[in-house]
Amino acid sequence: MTGVQTCALPISRIFMKLLFRITYQTSWGEEIKLVSGANRINMCYNPGGIWEISLPSDNLPAGTEYHYECWKDGRRVRREWRNHTIPATMGKSLEMNDSWTDIPAAAPFYTSAFADKVFAIDQDSPRFKVNADVTPESMYASGWKCAGTAVPVFSLRTEDSFGIGDFHDLKKLVDWVVATGQRVIQLLPVNDTTMTGTWVDTYPYSANSIYALHPQFVYLPDAGVRRDSSYKALKAELEALPELDYERVNAEKDRLMRKAFSATWAKVSKSPEYKEFVKVNANWLDAYCAFRILLHKTGTGDTSKWGKYASYSEKKVAAVLAADRAEADYHAFVQFHLHKQLVEARDYARKRGVALKGDLPIGVSRTSVDAWQNPSQFNMNSQAGAPPDAFSADGQMWGFPTYNWDKMEEDNFAWWKARLKNMEQYFDFFRIDHILGFFRIWEIPAGVSSGLLGHFNPALPYSSNELADKGFDVSTGWYTSDGLDTLFLEDSHRKGYWYPSIAAQNTDHYHNLPDWQKDAFNRLYDDFFYRRHNAFWRDSALRKLPDLLAATRMLACGEDLGMIPDCVPSVMDELRILSLEIQRMPKDVYSEFANTWGYPYLSVCATSTHDMSPLRAWWHEDRGVTQRFWNQVLGKYGEAPSDCTPDISRSIIMMHLQSVSMLAILPLQDYLSLKPELCFDDPNKERVNNPAISPYYWRFRMKPTLEALIADDITPYIRTLVRDCGRK
Repeated sequence: MTGVQTCALPISRIFMKLLFRITYQTSWGEEIKLVSGANRINMCYNPGGIWEISLPSDNLPAGTEYHYECWKDGRRVRREWRNHTIPATMGKSLEMNDSWTDIPAAAPFYTSAFADKVFAIDQDSPRFKVNADVTPESMYASGWKCAGTAVPVFSLRTEDSFGIGDFHDLKKLVDWVVATGQRVIQLLPVNDTTMTGTWVDTYPYSANSIYALHPQFVYLPDAGVRRDSSYKALKAELEALPELDYERVNAEKDRLMRKAFSATWAKVSKSPEYKEFVKVNANWLDAYCAFRILLHKTGTGDTSKWGKYASYSEKKVAAVLAADRAEADYHAFVQFHLHKQLVEARDYARKRGVALKGDLPIGVSRTSVDAWQNPSQFNMNSQAGAPPDAFSADGQMWGFPTYNWDKMEEDNFAWWKARLKNMEQYFDFFRIDHILGFFRIWEIPAGVSSGLLGHFNPALPYSSNELADKGFDVSTGWYTSDGLDTLFLEDSHRKGYWYPSIAAQNTDHYHNLPDWQKDAFNRLYDDFFYRRHNAFWRDSALRKLPDLLAATRMLACGEDLGMIPDCVPSVMDELRILSLEIQRMPKDVYSEFANTWGYPYLSVCATSTHDMSPLRAWWHEDRGVTQRFWNQVLGKYGEAPSDCTPDISRSIIMMHLQSVSMLAILPLQDYLSLKPELCFDDPNKERVNNPAISPYYWRFRMKPTLEALIADDITPYIRTLVRDCGRK
């Protein structure tokens, strides 16, 4: 029994009709829906667990993707792993006899990262041909593992560099990764962040477009810039700098690209390749070009100050482009070359058996093309951030607007799917930055000066009556004073509903409570942050993530650090999203350091992240922590050395390479710590970002060139480490 109405549909073919049929044994109260795009269509139940629906074929043309979902009590219980597709040769009518597909344990090996490489019969890369009996299931069962390197593109240095790493330099990085026996390169976001024209724009997680690539990554000679004497002199000058000079590099690249535009535009604009690029990317390119024009003319990315252009429309965009056609063409010209060069780097990596891993930021800038185009999909009166964690004791304020998920769900998250499809052009893996944002986000009201004054959204706040029952009469105002010295914060969307302040136990108000009331508050606090929302946040994530994952063939890896509710690992495991494991940030709250031998197989392990100090710098941060690590983790006696020597780095790196994790992706700086000559004297110069400092100048560049690194004896040394630790 299903608890739903049954219906009878004709089995015979219907003129200009599609008949969808799937066998699925539901439980009481469950029903099956056919989903295509934003449309969810109720199907009819027939005895034997057969669900059917007949639809006009002209509403679902050939090539349309669809899938099935199971619903109960107005909520989606589960969805299929993969989408189905209407065949190209449909004719007047067609019967679709489908089978439900659950997510297999070996799902990561079905992604493009592996299916198009490890298992593919690639005529251009015979080195990676495999036997027919090697399958995703067999690789999963054998615990296949590989290694990779994480480094921002801007940090790369080659003999061809122009004061900053670029997409051309990625090819040399691929060569080094291959030489060291690795398979994966992990990058930071590469989207355009240009806003003020100053170094503040170096923050790569605040993009002004989810599609446009950053002009700083263009390799000038391949875009038509002549390598004359002045170019070579300027290149040498910029390359002599120990760190990236963001403002000067970008100003010089813009100047030279404008000269190349003037010299080559007539030819480029007529090329079939350029015309195809413009056609395929028309959905975002015109808006982006208009945005850049208006940004320059007004001097601000705050669209509310753009007068008649404050609100977006295609008509207004067309008017901006028509009024300044040459400038619009220039920005399209730059994006064309960036796209072409990143695709070339991707293809080069694939031919050498290396997969690129991109980074999907959880937010976008409130002064972005996307916020301008789709204001209803964002909560502009609030900003996203993070609660206090190991990175920042006061929490983090990112400035991004939070998402209006209810609005986004109306078209089945089309904005997110388009974003992922765009990434898929360049990457085979992707890192979901702050995956907790799909469960809940730390939301900070606009105008608030501290991340400690935020709250989770969505959440289940306590009503005034609930708090009164627990001994806290908020009507008195004593428990809800303004500022940081407060126990409860009122919901900015609903009056009379309250959140425990995340910093409450550090306040004078808390310390002045009697012991019985402290105990009552502690129970309430623990319930709110660790138990009250588990089912609620699980449902929140399952509203979004299955559809987004089904939209791409990339392998998803989640950044799940910080304050992790119990529902997060269970959802990630269910959806086969690889977790992130950091030894210095154990997920066991009772441990100071994680046990690398205990990591889950479906995970990425790393010695550090871009938000953390690399090994050599970390060794100096807290002598007590270093000493305990020396004794407890490394198993050494006596006093810890004052510096992280190459031998210590080797031991730590080997711990990670020997772990069970499918992927061991280590920062380039930590690999280079194996040889002091390849490092800066001051290890703090190798830090990519410090989240406690806002804004931070993202300007680290590696010391040696990649050509020198390939030729150095460190390369075969790393290759031996990778091989001996069982990574292929």
